[in-house]
Amino acid sequence: MSWRLKRVRQCAKCPWKISADPRDTPNGYSEDQHLALAATIAHPGSLVGTGRAMACHEHQPGDEAHCVGWLMNQLGPGNNIPLRLQVRDCENIGAVMLDGLQHERFEDTLPIAIDEVG
Repeated sequence: MSWRLKRVRQCAKCPWKISADPRDTPNGYSEDQHLALAATIAHPGSLVGTGRAMACHEHQPGDEAHCVGWLMNQLGPGNNIPLRLQVRDCENIGAVMLDGLQHERFEDTLPIAIDEVG
């Protein structure tokens, strides 16, 4: 059975976008919650997944959708092999659209990294 992504366009405030500041997250920013998202990042090339996904902050609890920036990072530079296997039967993965330059690593999405660059 194939599955379908609920969201295929990256949101304007996605922390994976280099141009976005996660402190501008709708409904407020929490550094603790942001740091906890590290648990969704697979070790690149590992056959062991995290079993967790990063949800888009624009969706309410109970109506979650994958974060498009996280998804494409984990399928690309993050080399999340279990996720790659999972999406091979996804009927709309080819419709996913990123918006602008993206961070290569989760650590770069944190405000500390942004402050060091800016």
